[in-house]
Amino acid sequence: MQRDVSSRIVLDVRDTSDLVFAIAPSRHYALNHEQMSATLDGHEVEVHELSDVHGTRLHRLTAEPGGLIVEYGAMVFGHGTTATAGETDLLRYARPSRYAPSDELAATAAAVVGAARGFDALIAVSSWVGTQLSYVPGSSGPTDGATATLLSRKGVCRDYAHLCVALLRGVGIPARLVAVYAPGLDPMDFHAVAEAWIDGAWCVVDATTLAPRSTLVRISTGRDAADTAFLTTVSGRANLTEMTVSATADDLPSDDLDRPASIS
Repeated sequence: MQRDVSSRIVLDVRDTSDLVFAIAPSRHYALNHEQMSATLDGHEVEVHELSDVHGTRLHRLTAEPGGLIVEYGAMVFGHGTTATAGETDLLRYARPSRYAPSDELAATAAAVVGAARGFDALIAVSSWVGTQLSYVPGSSGPTDGATATLLSRKGVCRDYAHLCVALLRGVGIPARLVAVYAPGLDPMDFHAVAEAWIDGAWCVVDATTLAPRSTLVRISTGRDAADTAFLTTVSGRANLTEMTVSATADDLPSDDLDRPASIS
């Protein structure tokens, strides 16, 4: 499978800012024609690449006040390496986190899952979240977590993913958030899904069902959105003014939601 991914982010930098972008596919993929550029008022800005956990690639830069444009593009060939987990990973992803407070939602999780175990528990959570929430762009804020989503019963992909992660952790299943490029997604954007550790493998959970799981391209992986945001402002002030994301695949298969799938 060949997938073509790209993104263009335009920022109005108001104060000198230390910015970190997570917009490149993880280092587990074979990439071709990869390009990344950053320009401030037409002048090139130096970008420094950092390695994070699970193959995540971060790109850090310092920008003075002005108009900053960051662009990325690549061709992704075949599949990445299979994601694994050590004992400390499973402990980390079983604990509550800022946007996925599983301790607050343990009773709800038990009611949703009931007697289901393994992949059946994953199906129960994904189906429940998918039917209980309404996908409403702009209905949630950047600091809203799974509890707020549960109460409002609406959100976008990251809200769906956070609620899935919290409910899965609430019944003892390690779960984490993954930011991806998603061919077939409509409207096109960066996408967020969950992964759950089931029978010795990370299984992807996308309660929005907005894109085929087999086409997803992993960007960043972590506890929740605090670890996987496409842009982190470490210091300074920069306002997002424009963003364009594209992800296409030479084959867009149907998705059998009753079968497990992995991000590869």
